Amino acid sequence: MYIPAHFAARDVAPLQALIAGHAFGLLISGGAADMVASHVPFLYEPDHAPHGRLVCHLAAANGQAAALDGQAVLCIFQGVHGYVSPNWYAKKPAVPTWNYTAVHAYGRASVTRDPARLRNIVERLTAIYEGPNGWKLSDEPESFATGLLRGIVGIEIPVERLEGKFKLSQNRPAADVAGVIANLRRLGGDANVALAEAMQQAADEAAARRPQG
Repeated sequence: MYIPAHFAARDVAPLQALIAGHAFGLLISGGAADMVASHVPFLYEPDHAPHGRLVCHLAAANGQAAALDGQAVLCIFQGVHGYVSPNWYAKKPAVPTWNYTAVHAYGRASVTRDPARLRNIVERLTAIYEGPNGWKLSDEPESFATGLLRGIVGIEIPVERLEGKFKLSQNRPAADVAGVIANLRRLGGDANVALAEAMQQAADEAAARRPQG
């Protein structure tokens, strides 16, 4: 990923938080001639060395799964993002851009077909998205659950390297940053407000790092 210095997210904690908060990611594997990708929800286990472990499952019929064991993979997670108009800047000339946050996680995949491990993956994922009173695999007949688990494979990826890019107008003067934040909030909507909040947090952290006169 191309990461200019002013957009580099070097602290691990924000990268881990982005993965946990935007866990529907892109699993990419293969070489130039046979590159393939699947869109899947991940479990992230941050305590697994060196940079956590990603866990997901694929349909057993998915061709990517057949060749995945032992392969180097890239997992991409997209955080908040949105369009930025040059009309929102105090300093001109300027051009349109797109602000965003993203994390790339690199590792080597291993495939599991162990029924107990597969059940654990499914149960943990559904607990996150269903909540404590939602659907559970145990709600279904055991014969159905057994058949379901035969139709998937589990993927485990110890993360060897994390890259983060938080492009939040850090290269613009403070007045421009304030203008973008104000206009995103004026436009409203969850995505714009979330981007404005991320920009404000980045601006506040940058201000706190500056030497006090």
